[in-house]
Parts: sequence; C-alpha cells; structure tokens
Amino acid sequence: MHRDRFLSQLDAYAAMYPEEQATVDEFCEFVRAHTDCFERSCVPGHVTGSAWILSRDGRRFLLTHHRKLGKWLQLGGHADGEGETHVVAMREAFEESGIKDFGLLATDGDLVPLDIDVHAIPARGDEPEHKHYDVRWLLVAQTDELTVNEAESKELRWVPMAEMDAYCQEESLRRMGEKVRSILAHMAHPH
Repeated sequence: MHRDRFLSQLDAYAAMYPEEQATVDEFCEFVRAHTDCFERSCVPGHVTGSAWILSRDGRRFLLTHHRKLGKWLQLGGHADGEGETHVVAMREAFEESGIKDFGLLATDGDLVPLDIDVHAIPARGDEPEHKHYDVRWLLVAQTDELTVNEAESKELRWVPMAEMDAYCQEESLRRMGEKVRSILAHMAHPH
C-alpha cells in the first residue's frame, strides 16, 4: 500500500530531522486517518508534492511567481492519486517549467524528502479552506531552458543561491534553502 511506503519515508525523515518531529507526527496522523490523502477530493486537506530545483552547476535554483498566491515559491502541486510524492514533484516541475529531464537528489542514497510542510490554503470559489501536506524533493535540472505555464505562473526565475534570502520570504522556503546549502557544502567537502 502506497501509504505504508510514504509513512516509512516520513519515519526516515524524522530520524534525519528530529527537530521537526511535531510536523512529522501531524503528517502521519493525517495520512493514517485518510485513505484518500493523495486525492484532491480529501476535504480536510491532501498530500502535495513540490521541488527545490537546482541548476546543473548547483549555483542557482528555480522559483515561480505563483499566479494565484502572488509570491515566489517552489514549483509543485496536487498528487491527484499518485502515492509517490517524488513522482508528483517531478511531474509538476515539468508541467510548470517545461524542463523534461531532472535528477533526483536523495539523501544518503535513500528516498527521503528534502523537506515537509503543512500549510493552510484559503477558501476559493467552491473549494473550502483546507491544508496542504507538502512533501518537497531536491531536483537537479539538466537544462536551463524554461517554458512558463501561464495558467500557473506569472514568471519563472533562476535565482543565484547567493540571493536566496531576497526571494525566500516564506519560513518554509528559507528552511529548504538552508537544507540545500548544507547538502551542497557536504557534497563539496565530504568527510
């Protein structure tokens, strides 16, 4: 069952980031309570997948100026029934950027997310307020060429890692960025 595999990934994530145990617990409680947690129709909320996308040289990352929310964010979206959130992140990254080829950077060779976050989505139209249980993955783009999906984004921008603080106003974006900085430093200077 895809929920069991997902819960195992969350356990591995908690072992890597014990300071985030409360968020992991909230995720696990939600996933165990809702067999339809990967479906958009799950009204209290649903699991989503997103990506921190690095350029091949690791010096820049890709952000979208989100059309509906009006701020710079990572690319991502709804699982729509897909239980493998890294697959969701890669699909959404392609749909929103036009980039077809990504490498997935898994932590220490394991399939462990870069970050997880729970955030409220305001009511819009017929859709009530709900939560997104977002699972974030670290992807490396194999090209810099972009195609803006105008339904999703006002703009896509490659941002130099050195300018991360100017673009990452959301606390969860800053947290992801710091994790990526740490991973890049570790790759440049392994033990």
